[in-house]
Amino acid sequence: MCPETEKLTGLIAATFTPLTPQGELNLAVIGPYVDYLLEKQSVHSVFVNGTTGEGCSLTMQERKQLAEEWCRQGKGKLDRVIVHVGCLSVKESQELARHAASVGADAIAVISPFFFKPSNAEALRMFLKDVSSAAPQLPLYYYHLPSMTGVKLNVSEILEGIEKQIPSFRGVKFSSVDLGDLGQCVSYCRLRGWSVLYGVDEQLLGALPLGVNGAVGSTYNYAGNVMNGMLSAYEKGDLPLAQTLQVKLKDTITFATSLGFDLAMNKQMMSLYSGLPMGPPRLPLLPWPSDTIQDVVKKLQQDMADLS
Repeated sequence: MCPETEKLTGLIAATFTPLTPQGELNLAVIGPYVDYLLEKQSVHSVFVNGTTGEGCSLTMQERKQLAEEWCRQGKGKLDRVIVHVGCLSVKESQELARHAASVGADAIAVISPFFFKPSNAEALRMFLKDVSSAAPQLPLYYYHLPSMTGVKLNVSEILEGIEKQIPSFRGVKFSSVDLGDLGQCVSYCRLRGWSVLYGVDEQLLGALPLGVNGAVGSTYNYAGNVMNGMLSAYEKGDLPLAQTLQVKLKDTITFATSLGFDLAMNKQMMSLYSGLPMGPPRLPLLPWPSDTIQDVVKKLQQDMADLS
């Protein structure tokens, strides 16, 4: 049985994977990265090897190295290191789950397989159960990302009775704009003390009244302070301020989207804004021209400055 776990709250940074110019892991960046998140963005938890981290473009060994280094550098500093272990192969997911437990991860997350997709909710629950069995001592979260996986099963269906199959299950990273399904998901999880983490950064304010507990996202790497301010304003009942702060992040994302915003652009934005060398994206993603990135970061900097 998995021990009782406090709900995950607040912002969790979906971390980028630092690479050298040659495309190899640059683990030396992770220590300064931890300090940057804590000192510059007031973000105290991370989600490693997810979509933002190009997890599915990394080898098994690379994912293990990253998980181990984040756990090592975050020990005594970060509140939680959540390691994404989802793979197309259940056996590889189990291997990564066992490894995450061995290096001191605080929890694991699992995305649905997306080549051979589960045909129904029960098939996906069976997959998650097999992964959880490899690390039953770690809280497990289902990572719902239908826009990328093409798995459009309602989370509310997946959750039905899942605690009977997976004692370590503790919640969902919900990265979908379906607020109806989100509301049902929150209702189910609330009764069991589980966490629901929202994963659409530019719409976080819209999800808060439904009862989400926190958020996982890439923009919290460089806009964490602003979005922490938004959360604080909402909790205090200052909806106009919360709206202003949310719209500022939305403005930046809308501008970036007009230019073709993707993970590669996001990663380069992080490098320029933070000063941390994130390096290039991994193929098949291609880097953006530096002048485009400079324009987007200039917009980000202006939007952030308007709030100070």
